[in-house]
Amino acid sequence: MPERLPGLPRPRTLIHPGPVGAVRIEHRRAERGRHFRLSLPQGRSLYDALVEALASVRVQNASMTLLDGDLDALSFCLALPDDTGRVVATYGKPHVVGAARFIFGNATLGKSNAGTPVVHCHAVFRLQDGSVRGGHVLTEKTIVGHSPVKVVATALDGFDLRITYDEETRMPLLRPKSEAQHG
Repeated sequence: MPERLPGLPRPRTLIHPGPVGAVRIEHRRAERGRHFRLSLPQGRSLYDALVEALASVRVQNASMTLLDGDLDALSFCLALPDDTGRVVATYGKPHVVGAARFIFGNATLGKSNAGTPVVHCHAVFRLQDGSVRGGHVLTEKTIVGHSPVKVVATALDGFDLRITYDEETRMPLLRPKSEAQHG
């Protein structure tokens, strides 16, 4: 076992309040890999730009890396401890800022229970005052600026990622489901 580096704190262990699931990591295997490079257009929300670009190549579920680009508007929130104890963490109130520089992020395209597209994104960005921040990006309210956000997307063909309630975390999560399975 590797030794802990001096000066670094011990990682936190989070224990979710619900019953521990029998399956720790759910997974599916895609029969083929399709990869796409996207350049998101100015003036569009991250949500609309991602969903429309991927729908145009018949992608409904994807894993994405977002790199660089300007944002005309940015909305994000941070995970905060839940004082009620019902869940380990909850999102705080949205931070709405003007222009920002997108540095790096990861996003997942899946579906709601109703089958509508969902984009879940966490990212790092530089604000106008030069500070570097990160958090959960509210993609519907975040607008691409003059320099396009670049995206590398991998299609997850052959299964759906669906928002499903998780007993252990007591939260809705994107979970893999066979395409015929709903709910």
